[in-house]
Amino acid sequence: MIRIALLDDYQRVARRYADWNKLPPQATLEVFHDHLSDEDALVERLRDFDAVMMMRERTPFPRSLLERLPNLKLLISSGMRNWSLDLEAATELGIVVCGTSNAREARSPAEVTRTYSRSTMELTWALILALLRHVVTEDKATRAGQWQTTVGTGLAGRTLGLLGLGLIGQQMAEVAAAYRMKIVAWSQNLTTGRAAECGATLVDKATLFRESDVVSVHVVLGERTRGLVGAAELALMKPTACLVNTSRGPVVDEAALLDALQRRAIAGAGLDVFGTEPLPPDSPWFALDNLVLTPHLGYVIDTNYRSFYGNTLDNILAYLEGTPRRVWNPEVLPRRRPLGTAP
Repeated sequence: MIRIALLDDYQRVARRYADWNKLPPQATLEVFHDHLSDEDALVERLRDFDAVMMMRERTPFPRSLLERLPNLKLLISSGMRNWSLDLEAATELGIVVCGTSNAREARSPAEVTRTYSRSTMELTWALILALLRHVVTEDKATRAGQWQTTVGTGLAGRTLGLLGLGLIGQQMAEVAAAYRMKIVAWSQNLTTGRAAECGATLVDKATLFRESDVVSVHVVLGERTRGLVGAAELALMKPTACLVNTSRGPVVDEAALLDALQRRAIAGAGLDVFGTEPLPPDSPWFALDNLVLTPHLGYVIDTNYRSFYGNTLDNILAYLEGTPRRVWNPEVLPRRRPLGTAP
């Protein structure tokens, strides 16, 4: 018997986005809709499974967890990058790790990122427009019988500050140009030439926060970017400016941002990512009326889900055939164990 687990299917759609009937008769598929953060509970749940699909970074797989799952032979992550997975530990333990892509066969992580990153860009603009045009406030007011309670802010002539000008940052710049915004950008490795290619002006970090009407975060989370936006940067922002983060929660000092919003030191913020996900019921974010929240929806669109779940099925079938695909740690393949066998 081959046991397969799909984790964190919050929307209960995993069975809809792939033809799981293609699995062989000896394979059983179990889909979990709830989220477990306690490691002991995760071990209890997953100890008997041969293959596990992790949806993005919803459930981390550190070494401490992997070492307690001796039956695990195949771990599949949606997308082609996952910072919450200890790939080195998986390799040492003989666990094959695969990713998924929108392309049928991904030749590189960069190739894949170009396809599904547009959904994050789209959501970022949704948050920006919701903030500047007070969409949430006006929706609630209209339902309550009120009419035109706020005055919005237009985009033309305003300054968009891009903290990071990679693939998503470049897409943000393309849209900002259509809105006739001024675009400034900064990151630790950004060059004047790269900024110019994207229609942006390279400025120093302080200038970006000081001049921008909207600051949008698009850097990869790492040791150099954790806490990159803190109290000092927020203090430079105009009281009429907004911050939007669709990258990773820890890039922004949440305590500092919470304080700035509570004091109305900045006009508002749009957040799709958080240090703890899902947000706890008593999250202080919920008390703020100058904040638009979404539950990490940047990648959550139908085309991505078809890719994630469809490629997961494809990866499982390929593993069973002895030719694993989209493997992140090919050095482990000579030690690959058949699914359904004892450790």
